[in-house]
Amino acid sequence: VPFALRRFDIYRKVPKDLTQPTYTGAIISICCCLFILFLFLSELTGFITTEVVNELYVDDPDKDSGGKIDVSLNISLPNLHCELVGLDIQDEMGRHEVGHIDNSMKIPLNNGAGCRFEGQFSINKVPGNFHVSTHSATAQPQNPDMTHVIHKLSFGDTLQVQNVHGAFNALGGADRLTSNPLASHDYILKIVPTVYEDKSGKQRYSYQYTVANKEYVAYSHTGRIIPAIWFRYDLSPITVKYTERRQPLYRFITTICAIIGGTFTVAGILDSCIFTASEAWKKIQLGKMH
Repeated sequence: VPFALRRFDIYRKVPKDLTQPTYTGAIISICCCLFILFLFLSELTGFITTEVVNELYVDDPDKDSGGKIDVSLNISLPNLHCELVGLDIQDEMGRHEVGHIDNSMKIPLNNGAGCRFEGQFSINKVPGNFHVSTHSATAQPQNPDMTHVIHKLSFGDTLQVQNVHGAFNALGGADRLTSNPLASHDYILKIVPTVYEDKSGKQRYSYQYTVANKEYVAYSHTGRIIPAIWFRYDLSPITVKYTERRQPLYRFITTICAIIGGTFTVAGILDSCIFTASEAWKKIQLGKMH
């Protein structure tokens, strides 16, 4: 029975005294091992590293939000008093709120001559706008100066992921201090829903946005219109999804086996060709001597 079982051995052993070591074979073997080591370390790095893939689809990803989007705004108006600064919100669902004050803060700048407005609020998932203006002030100033710097404007959760570089704060750092003090500013935003899913399956919902802007002095039949800083937004139907993925273990093992097997096979063929050519050359030289 043992002999019958041994007949199935496809890795038959050659006795050592029937093999012949060569310098060429030694060099090829060393190079082969170094090459395998290099490819193994490369594959191991790829296996350990988390890959972030993205996809696009049409859907509302955050259906549990109640149709709301959280907004974070941080803006400085260095030439407008805090008692004049207010935030107004309106949209196509009929919302019209003047002087929003919940979760907001006004910080005096330049010894009270300017103001920094910081606020968190929510908007409905319908086209609309929110704007920084003097509309909520008790008495309207004659020449409000709307020059400003936008420190932050973001929507949804804050994503701080190294492998994701998106326009989550596209207006951060926007400087309009040298613009016409009496001009209104229109920022037209296209908001793109974004989902980030980590390896555990936990999802975070944020929003990227593109922006276009214009600056103008508006007039009506009664004279110049009081300037404001407008953020007009609309939502894109396309959702961007980022997913963390790691290479499966079975694929890593398959790749390593392919590397080892393929390298040794090619090296064996190369060594065999060199050895055969060398032996043939020796026979030719011996023939010439005789």
